[in-house]
Order: sequence, then C-alpha cells, then structure tokens
Amino acid sequence: MFQRPQLARNLVRRLATTNSALQRTTTQPQVATRWQSCLTTQPEITTLTTNVGINKRNFSQAPSDDANERIKKLVSASPVVVFMKGNPDVPQCGFSKAVVQILRMHGVQFDAYNVLDDEGLRSGIKVFSDWPTIPQVYINSSFVGGCDIILQMHQNGDLVDELKTVGIRSALLDK
Repeated sequence: MFQRPQLARNLVRRLATTNSALQRTTTQPQVATRWQSCLTTQPEITTLTTNVGINKRNFSQAPSDDANERIKKLVSASPVVVFMKGNPDVPQCGFSKAVVQILRMHGVQFDAYNVLDDEGLRSGIKVFSDWPTIPQVYINSSFVGGCDIILQMHQNGDLVDELKTVGIRSALLDK
C-alpha cells in the first residue's frame, strides 16, 4: 500500500535540501553587512534578536501516557478527524481553512479539534503523528497528512478513494 506520510516526509526533506542549497548560495559578506547596519542604526533590534529561541517548542519529547491515550481516543472517535488552528467555522490559519474547504467540497462530516485552545494537544499531536505542522487529518484512525497532502490527494483523486475506505461517498462524484 502507498504510504502517504512517508511521501510527505520525503517532500519535506527535498524542500529542506533545496532551501539549504539556496541559503548556501548567499554570500556571507552581504549578510554580515546587512546585519551590522541593522545593529548600528537600530540598537533595539539587538535585544529582540538575542532573545530569539527562548520560547522554542521541543517536538522530540514524548507525550505523557495520558496525552497519548487522549489523542488515540480523539482520533478513533470519528471516521475523519482534523486537528487544526481554530474551528471549521472560523479557521485561524490559511492551511486549516484549505483543509476544511476541501473536506466540505467532498461533503465529509468530520470532528475538528482546535489545537490553539490546548497547548498539550498542540504539542502532543505533533509527536503522536511524527509530523511537525498543523493541520493534521486522520481518516479511519490513520494519519493521512497535512494541508499539502490533502490538497494533492484532492487534485489527483486519491482523496475520493481514501474516503471510500471508510464508507464515505464524495459529494464531488454526484456532480
């Protein structure tokens, strides 16, 4: 069977490799000159930049057993589950909005959980799925992917097939 999460991880790795190659082509003296001019003309930036990273989230920590069990229950509560920023009526990010729009185009009823309301859920779901971004879509208790994967599946018709596996007929087939 085709492993969508693995495909998504490979895409992310390729993008990261491309991004790092682009960064290597930037000449260091130009960067240093720009940085020094910012520091000399605006000293308050120094304070802001030295504090970068203090509030970094650590995704490598395993969620507690209680959080893991809670996420398992949430994922298995419905055939289609979305962990998103905001709620389906008022998404708080464009990627969450795109996932909601795609699922609504297919006429899918789904459970949605707002990760912005619960920091434990927000960090726990990333570790649970080994996927660093939100939104995350689960179909039949299996992690399918984020916005990019759902969009790709929608465009090439794989989402219709995936929905069939849980007994959901896409509304797009009726048009």
